[in-house]
Amino acid sequence: MKTISLRVPDFFDLNEKETKLLIASKLYEQGKLSLGEGSELAGVSKRTFIELLGNYNVSVFNYSVQELKGDIENA
Repeated sequence: MKTISLRVPDFFDLNEKETKLLIASKLYEQGKLSLGEGSELAGVSKRTFIELLGNYNVSVFNYSVQELKGDIENA
C-alpha cells in the first residue's frame, strides 16, 4: 500500500479520518475502489462506509445508466 503525505492549510477543519473518508468516497464514486476497498481505506466497516457515503452524496448503487439498461435487458 502506498503512503501519501498531504499538506492542507490550517483553516481546513479536517482531521485524518475525515480526509481518508473523503478520498475513499470520491474514489468509490469514480469506480476506482470497491465498497470493501473504500471501507478499508477509510478505516471503517463496510456497513459504516455505506452509511457514510450518503453524507457525501455518493450513491451506494454505483452504476451508470448504460450498465443499468444492460442489466435490465439481461434479466
